[in-house]
Amino acid sequence: MLRFLTLTAAAALLAACSEPAGNEPAAPADAPAPADEAAPAQPDAGTDTLETAEAAWPPVGETSADITQDDLHFRIATLADDRFEGRAPASESGERSAQWIADEMARAGVQPAGTDGWYQPVPLIEATLDEGNSSLEITVNDGPMGMAMGEDVVYWSQNPDEQVSIEDTELVFVGYGVVAPEYDWNDYEGLDVEGKTVVILVNDPGYARPDAGRFNGESMTYYGRWTYKYEEAGRQGAAGAIIVHQTEPASYGWDTVVASWTGPQFTLDMPPSDLVPVQGWISETAARELFAATGQDFDALAEAAAEPGFEPVALEGARMSAELNTDLRRLTSNNVVGVIEGSEAPDEYVLLMGHWDHLGVRLNFASDDQIYNGAVDNATGTAAIMEMAEAFARGEQPRRSVLLVAVTAEESGLLGSAWYGANPTVPLNSIVGGLNIDGELPIGPTEDIVVVGFGASELEDILREEAEADGRYLTPDPNPEAGYFYRSDHVSLARVGVPMLYAGGGSVHAELGRDHVETAALAYRMNRYHQPGDEYDPDWDLSGLEQDTGLLYRVARRMADSDEWPNWYEGNEFRGLRDAMMEGR
Repeated sequence: MLRFLTLTAAAALLAACSEPAGNEPAAPADAPAPADEAAPAQPDAGTDTLETAEAAWPPVGETSADITQDDLHFRIATLADDRFEGRAPASESGERSAQWIADEMARAGVQPAGTDGWYQPVPLIEATLDEGNSSLEITVNDGPMGMAMGEDVVYWSQNPDEQVSIEDTELVFVGYGVVAPEYDWNDYEGLDVEGKTVVILVNDPGYARPDAGRFNGESMTYYGRWTYKYEEAGRQGAAGAIIVHQTEPASYGWDTVVASWTGPQFTLDMPPSDLVPVQGWISETAARELFAATGQDFDALAEAAAEPGFEPVALEGARMSAELNTDLRRLTSNNVVGVIEGSEAPDEYVLLMGHWDHLGVRLNFASDDQIYNGAVDNATGTAAIMEMAEAFARGEQPRRSVLLVAVTAEESGLLGSAWYGANPTVPLNSIVGGLNIDGELPIGPTEDIVVVGFGASELEDILREEAEADGRYLTPDPNPEAGYFYRSDHVSLARVGVPMLYAGGGSVHAELGRDHVETAALAYRMNRYHQPGDEYDPDWDLSGLEQDTGLLYRVARRMADSDEWPNWYEGNEFRGLRDAMMEGR
């Protein structure tokens, strides 16, 4: 995932103190010990210039206790270097990047707090579709539609089986594929999709009719997320589930779909729940051709799907068959977990979170560059968390403990944070609240700071006071239809009740205005998000990330030095979980 906007200027925080020693991490599970010699330079993957092979790798930081652009540049450049090969979970180079994060935290004075030293192992199943021996075919009245992998469709299976097939399944358009009793909405009402393939629109009905008072208006709910679409189709017993990609309601282009859902796919190695055997996306162009071939008007059906009482429509004569052969490996990746112990309330925790992983090395249809470096997404957020960790560790000891969690496998469906939420290293009712940082564009200072999921929790009150001290103000997410609140790791903790804040970036550049930010954000989402072009540039202006990191540090510092317990606002979907969690504490 990503955050896509940034902020302004600089904030110096704490006086430097001497470097600690004695808590150096061991290698994480399934990762090699660090090499004494430099890793050999890889061949140029298309755009990156590598350091010489003689240089020590990975580098040892010479960072300060202050939050600075220089420190952020160093950490982002290291994490996004080709030699970490895009930081894929459970890969040798990916786990080495996790080890480097632990090494750097140890050097800064953070203590290990995982279940295995610095690490919390996360069991994964890696599934890689054998595209040469797999197929998906859609026919209309026995005539093949000619769906090409990567151009018209992408498909995979989350079933823990090496061979999955479905044959001659009927296709049914189920609108947004939502069952939401609280909104009096059921796209599957009266429909039996057992053994059929459902075709689903992305986002939710509120997006299509933001002024009609449906769902949360233009702000996407969880019902609009692709994860929910497949979950609900599985609960309904569908054999296949295909989401129609449209750039605006998805908020990302088709190239992002191809990059994200080809190559190795990960799931948690847990007992399976209801899973759709075959999952996939279809491009809007291919979907329109399919609907037209069955005598249906795509636009008319999409419009009807946003109205209450919509009834699913069978795509007459259309059938889908698929044979998927998948190579399965059971692997382990690692969340990196550290703590700065509190002086008075060490068993109460402020959580700082960001994901260290990205997409690794994979086939890219649009470029010769095969390394998805993930500089913005999320070397920026990981670097910010590391800066905050060092500021806490080298500064005055906080009253409460500060828990640092760099999670894995976010790009695979928030898996590392989901594992942490289900298997926390501290009791969930001991976590006061948390901050998540996920991807900020390096565009310099902004007048405001964007809060994703605005109006969610009392953590925003603290943020507002600290932002106003900088002469800044809070802005609700300018792209609520994209559902960013449900697209990053904080939601894994929110869904078990922990108040979480997801804020960063701004919508109005301090000097160049709103248009500059919107143009930069759109260019990133369309051209670099989940693409090999998400690369580090030493000319980046990190003054916005510097101030954001300083601001969020002050929010975390206030939480850590307080005895108050912020909650979700009354009426928030997660409030009941938090109230129940805190009973009897």
